[in-house]
Amino acid sequence: MKIVSISGEDVISPLGGVRKPGVDLFDKCEAYDEPDRAQALGIYPFFRPIEEMDGAEVICEGKRVIMVGANNYLGLANDPRVVEAGIAATRKYGLGCTGSRFLSGNLIIHEQLEEALASYMRKDAALLFSTGYFANQGALTSLFEDGDYILCDKENHASLIDGCRMSPAKIIPFAHNSPESLRRRLTRLPREAGKMVVIDGVFSMSGDIARLPELMTVAAEFGAKFYVDEAHALGVIGADGRGAAHHFGVANDADLIMGTFSKSLGCMGGFLAGDEDVIKFIRHKARCFIFTASPPPAVAGGVLCSLRIMQEEQWRMVKLWENTHRMHREFRAAGFHIGTTETPIVPILVGDEQKAFFFAQKLFDNGVFATPAIYPAVRRGQAIIRTSYMATHTPGQLDHVLEAFERIARELRIFEDDAYQRAAREIPQRHHHTPVPKPGRSAAI
Repeated sequence: MKIVSISGEDVISPLGGVRKPGVDLFDKCEAYDEPDRAQALGIYPFFRPIEEMDGAEVICEGKRVIMVGANNYLGLANDPRVVEAGIAATRKYGLGCTGSRFLSGNLIIHEQLEEALASYMRKDAALLFSTGYFANQGALTSLFEDGDYILCDKENHASLIDGCRMSPAKIIPFAHNSPESLRRRLTRLPREAGKMVVIDGVFSMSGDIARLPELMTVAAEFGAKFYVDEAHALGVIGADGRGAAHHFGVANDADLIMGTFSKSLGCMGGFLAGDEDVIKFIRHKARCFIFTASPPPAVAGGVLCSLRIMQEEQWRMVKLWENTHRMHREFRAAGFHIGTTETPIVPILVGDEQKAFFFAQKLFDNGVFATPAIYPAVRRGQAIIRTSYMATHTPGQLDHVLEAFERIARELRIFEDDAYQRAAREIPQRHHHTPVPKPGRSAAI
């Protein structure tokens, strides 16, 4: 075995590797005690084991609680028709494919779902991925070369940011949802360079919506391609729930649209939709597509069913927006700071991170399942309780959620907290109310 010395004191470990004395790769793991300290205080809010799921309520740690921490916007994750479609696909094709679609794992039901998604998104072609994370990674790592540039909104989802970081392109961040900032960044880049703007259609923490028409106008001036992640917009806005690009009528100007199945469609996985040549290229170049097992048949069967229900049962989007507007209105009336949200994602500002953990635990004790979001999901000192609402939440369930939030905020003296007041001054608020979408039309907001 050849050993390349990195200092005069290098040694050969018993397992055959080179190790520098006094440096143990796992030292940081032993020292990492933040979860232990939160558990000791009884306020650790993550990895709660859910024992049963029943629509907008779940059984967790032996108690029934109202779920406002999931992204099951249309209530389809537990719909009996979707479940049965997944079971039927499993019976026909088996539990899994045991191979990538590039080789032995390409089922006819995968291609049927791709055709349905392409038609639904009004694009030439679509490509399935095992997760939405992989969809972003696959596109952003395969399309770019050295010398290219990615223009990335500073509040994009982590999967978009990670995909950008893994790409050979240079990342140019621009201010959140700011066409002016995007223009300044593009002005400084070489005209001849490959460029793409990458942005969420609906932002997963703030709940606001990308200013796509203005941003796309700027991108077009500089010859930049445009990529929209519609993960939290599908099933929420746009005609038949097609997302933000369709809502604004600019889907033809979106060169690539990404979507997930793990929100409104109630399953897991992701897809890309775009021009046939672009999808063909990604299909043959994206390593996370080629070298991972194909989505289980149950996923494809369930999503095909969800996609059909989402378009046929327009009442779900209408009810979702009725619930959304109620929660916007009543949280604000109670004095809560919910930022610039325009969607069913309603972030409740707490400010102090430890207090956010206590708040989430008290909510759970009072029959409400919601989790805190802290740095790096949000900025330091701007911890929130992230809530999101479903078409299937009942008025009584929403009453309970509001009452619990108001009572716990008083108990913890949230509004008097310096951290809360400081964060509230830094975060803008949106005060207008948005209309309920009409069935069969764009979910105008």
